[in-house]
Amino acid sequence: MNTDKYVSPLSERYASGEMQYIFSPDMKFRTWRRLWIALAETEMELGLSQNGQPVITQEQIDELRAHAEDINYDVAKAREKEVRHDVMSHVYAYGKQCPKAAGIIHLGATSCYVGDNTDIIVMRDALRLVKKKLVNVIAELAKFADTYKNLPTLAFTHFQPAQPTTVGKRATLWAQEFCLDLEDLEYVLSTMKLLGSKGTTGTQASFLELFDGDQATIDKIDPMIAKKMGFEKCYPVSGQTYSRKVDTRICNVLAGIAASAHKMSNDIRLLQHLKEVEEPFEKSQIGSSAMAYKRNPMRSERIASLSRFVMVDALNPAITSATQWFERTLDDSANKRLSIPEAFLAVDGILDLCLNVVDGLVVYDKVITKRLMSELPFMATENIMMDAVKMGGNRQELHEKIRELSMIAGANVKREGRENNLLELIANDPAFNMSIEDLEKTMDPAKYVGRAPLQVEKFLEEVVKPILEENKDLLGVKAHINV
Repeated sequence: MNTDKYVSPLSERYASGEMQYIFSPDMKFRTWRRLWIALAETEMELGLSQNGQPVITQEQIDELRAHAEDINYDVAKAREKEVRHDVMSHVYAYGKQCPKAAGIIHLGATSCYVGDNTDIIVMRDALRLVKKKLVNVIAELAKFADTYKNLPTLAFTHFQPAQPTTVGKRATLWAQEFCLDLEDLEYVLSTMKLLGSKGTTGTQASFLELFDGDQATIDKIDPMIAKKMGFEKCYPVSGQTYSRKVDTRICNVLAGIAASAHKMSNDIRLLQHLKEVEEPFEKSQIGSSAMAYKRNPMRSERIASLSRFVMVDALNPAITSATQWFERTLDDSANKRLSIPEAFLAVDGILDLCLNVVDGLVVYDKVITKRLMSELPFMATENIMMDAVKMGGNRQELHEKIRELSMIAGANVKREGRENNLLELIANDPAFNMSIEDLEKTMDPAKYVGRAPLQVEKFLEEVVKPILEENKDLLGVKAHINV
């Protein structure tokens, strides 16, 4: 590796090899060549001719196909130094490998024919990979939720103790957000179209010249190219470029996934502080350079860090799409080269981290139960009051008594550092006519989780199961993280 040049942490530390390939020069320039072949084939199939003779022959197509994969980068780079134009440099390099076809490469097209169509193809493939990993994150969360659907835990509102839920139910909250992201992703993916070949300002003027004004034939060009490149349709109108709003929509989906991952990682970090749930920690992993005992939630923190980057990065295509001038301006190019690949590479890293963390989450059920039981007397007071009323007590008087005794018990915990003694205080108050044994019978946590276990079951059955059934061919991904 080069140690004297900047390297992106996204490629060196976070993103998978699969995602990196999608945004690689090989993918880009091989796609350019596939597009040039598709264009030439389409023109040949539509009978492009001059003086009754075909302009493009099968022999030329075969020659182009023979060199579709072996990019002669050295020739292209040398040419670009001379002409300062990446597309024409690669047209030249391709022509050197295909001398018979050199004259018909890029015929009727502008630079955006290869540049923009490739960008769409790359983003489509990248979204498919994101979808695969997202589905697997949902699957892992579903397993976790099912395993712990019945384990009561203290819920928090305002990060203050609240009515209990279950560990599994909390995981469904994380999963549901990812399911919403999947809906958005699938919609955007299903509506993606190819730019096609529309010329310098989107008018297809060059094809009017090539096909002698034959409108019906020209109408067939875009659909044929789309089909050859694996798309159902092309955008019906364009300037020179496809609408940059497409980039905005895609990055908003990625930002949504990042937000969901960030929320989950925040919860895990807080739970790890409470020693209730802990992200995986390898045998030889070091938590702190100074404090050897520490087990820091470093992966969850990394999820949060990368997620913030993606959410902010989504502003780039939004601002770019808003500031495009008329049919084309090039101030989108440098920004796109950074913002789009980096958003995808970062989300890829985020999802790998999510897979790794969720797959290895450690649950400390005894700590969970201990914390819950320390707060449960407060939450059981309504039930206690109802039981006391059944035995002849006055509801209003008992309500005031519980309020007073709760204040005393709360002060014991907060000011004196003692255990919660609310049950003892209630047992010692004759107004309640209840023994400590009677009161302890109310301390079953399962009584206070409401419908949480059933909610988990219904969510997994009605929401997650159909997703996993529909995408069963995508399941089984295990994440490899570098650091």
